[in-house]
Amino acid sequence: MKLTLIRHTESPDLTIALAARRCYSSKPSTEIEESLSAEKVEKLIMKLRERNHLSPFEHAVFTFAADGLSRSLSHQLVRHRIASYSQESQRYVDYSKPGFVPPIIPPTVKADSKAYEIFSEAVKSAVNTYNLLVKEGIPPEDARYVLPNAIETKIVFTMNARSLFNFFEQRCCMKAQWEIRHLAALMLKECKQAAPLAFKFAGAPCLSASHPYCRENDPSCPNYRFVEKNK
Repeated sequence: MKLTLIRHTESPDLTIALAARRCYSSKPSTEIEESLSAEKVEKLIMKLRERNHLSPFEHAVFTFAADGLSRSLSHQLVRHRIASYSQESQRYVDYSKPGFVPPIIPPTVKADSKAYEIFSEAVKSAVNTYNLLVKEGIPPEDARYVLPNAIETKIVFTMNARSLFNFFEQRCCMKAQWEIRHLAALMLKECKQAAPLAFKFAGAPCLSASHPYCRENDPSCPNYRFVEKNK
């Protein structure tokens, strides 16, 4: 998997602070911005997060490019609705041409030689069937119906900071599936570099230093004991 933060709002922490201060001042925006020192920006963003006043975070947007994802992951990703997506189209990309990318294989399958053999044969059979259909004159957009979720895809997507808070809360969770959890970890790392104040406390709530909680209230989760201990 390869993830790149290709664009984001310029000075996202400052933009969030400016948007928040706008609500409580009649001054022109230029004057408000001039009055926002680094210390004031940090203090204001921490207060916004503490009071769960999240609308100002919607003014900071982040655009990611991700390669090497499975269709299984992308189906989960697009369930996060406050976002924009542009995905490699199986209608217009002909997978029968040279350069076919190997499928995404779950670690549990890789770890079991018999399972790996079964999985590989199933994917190979599906791809071969796809190729035969295309050679038979079936349009790729119809032949693709036989392709499995393991087929690699690429996607560009944009979320604002508030939507990302929700995404990280759900997908950094130990209960999330391995692949999207890995994607979330890569995204969170990029976001913390771009906007360290806004994303200082983003991530799985069970790992919160101040108010840990289990969003699924699941005692079987390994981190549940940490939550109970630190309530």
